[in-house]
This record gives sequence, structure tokens and C-alpha cells, in this order.
Amino acid sequence: MNAIDIQNLDISYGDTKVVHGVNLAIPEGESFALVGESGSGKSTILRAIAGLAPDWTGSISVLGQARSHHIDRQVSSQVQMVFQDPYGSLHPRKTIDAALSEPLAIHGIGNRGERVEAVLRDVGLDQRFRFRFPHQLSGGQRQRVAIARALMLQPKIMLLDEPTSALDVSVQAEILNLLKRLRREQGLTYLLVTHNLPVVSFLCDRLAVMRQGRIVEIADAAQLKAGKLNEPYSQELLAATASG
Repeated sequence: MNAIDIQNLDISYGDTKVVHGVNLAIPEGESFALVGESGSGKSTILRAIAGLAPDWTGSISVLGQARSHHIDRQVSSQVQMVFQDPYGSLHPRKTIDAALSEPLAIHGIGNRGERVEAVLRDVGLDQRFRFRFPHQLSGGQRQRVAIARALMLQPKIMLLDEPTSALDVSVQAEILNLLKRLRREQGLTYLLVTHNLPVVSFLCDRLAVMRQGRIVEIADAAQLKAGKLNEPYSQELLAATASG
């Protein structure tokens, strides 16, 4: 079964259509990337899957179940999103314990203390972080907390929106290694949005190159590593990465 099936997806903001006719099939357990320049529609697709961009047509299925145009509690227990800015995604006046416990409270799940302790261990944070506030953590630690919060409901699918772009280079490597380990240990499916092709090479099995709201190419990570993407725009991205 596919973790995510998207067919003929169009997404609009008001009168402006930003995603055009996207088709994607992502099998369970795969790590898949959407790449392209800013404004190409990558993050908008993630938001539609998560229920945060309701103005779309076409079909979106998650683990075989068609999703509605709004936030759906059953879908959200299976699909969680990690945002680019770990500070902006955490409430500044809530402790880490409160932030991690909140999804459990919303879904009526008990054993909250044990679950919080376990997920902190999973993301490499010891228990002294549990009752701290976001401003008392480094950027990398905050992103670990954001990943921990996404894991609280034991989802099958993680939507990763530029999860390392706001971090220092050394910390980026730590977070990428963490994501790779979590995928392996928990059998997660990843849909990653990034403009960073080396991140795709490290973390993903396949990628779709997007331009102006359309997919122009789908390729294996092996093709990316070999520099053998086919479309001219894909080659432009490769060249820009090499020159950067």
C-alpha cells in the first residue's frame, strides 16, 4: 500500500493557483523529496496533505484513506509535520513537557509522562530538558523537540518542511542523522521539502523536481548522486549546488 497517493492535485490561494496537476505515489517506508526553488509549490503540497491548505481539487489519500479538505483527527494521528523554524513552532511560554503532552491530551491518550520520557530518549535529549522552555534550548535542541512532538502520536508518515535549513551546518548533520535513524527504527515514511540536494542524497530514495507548481521530473537518488537528472531545469539545480 502507498503511504501517500496524490492525483491531479491543484492548489490555490484565493484566485492564484500555485500547484498544477501534481501526481505522486509514495510507498510505505520510502523517503521522498520535493525539490525546487522557493515558490515552486513544495511546501504547499505538504500543507494540503496535513490539512492546512484546504483550497484544493483532485485527490489526496493517506494510507489508503481519502483525506478531507480540513484537519482530520484520524489522519493527523498518522501524519505529522515538522516545520522549518523550530522556535516559531514551539509555544514560548510552554515547557517542553507541556508541548509534548498536548497531542496526547487532544487525542485522549494516557501514560503521558512515560511517553514524554520515551520520546525524549528517542530524539537524543535527556530528562533534564523536560521542564525547560524553548528559549533555554539551542536551535538543534529545539528541532529535536519539534521532531519529538511529531512522534508523540506514533505516526506512520512524517512531513518535513526544510527541517534543517534554519540550523548551523554542524547541527544540520546531527538532525539528518537523527531523522535517518528514526526512519529505520520506526519504519517511518518521509516526505521532505528542501532546496538542498545534498540533503536529498543523504536522506531520500527518490525525488520530484518542481518548477512553478508543476513536477518536471521524478528520479531516483542514485541518479541525483551520479548527476544524471534529465530535465534542463533539474540540471540547473545540480549546477547551482555544485557552484555553491
